[in-house]
Amino acid sequence: MNFKEAKEHKKESLKNADESVLNLFHVVITPSNTDESAKFIEDFLKSPESFNDESCKKYCSDGNYEVVSFKKENSNE
Repeated sequence: MNFKEAKEHKKESLKNADESVLNLFHVVITPSNTDESAKFIEDFLKSPESFNDESCKKYCSDGNYEVVSFKKENSNE
């Protein structure tokens, strides 16, 4: 999906998500390309607060995106 579609999909996902899910998982827009997505998530995890929805654009080479969720890291590691 394109970025605009991914942004809408994320909005819907967040609206429908249970609060405990929102507390335990990151819901982010990433490039559909697996390698680009892996790099984006790796960088995102280093500093989640410095990323926003637009941040994924610089990782994406083909304009195709997806919305993914993954467990938040424990902050006391």
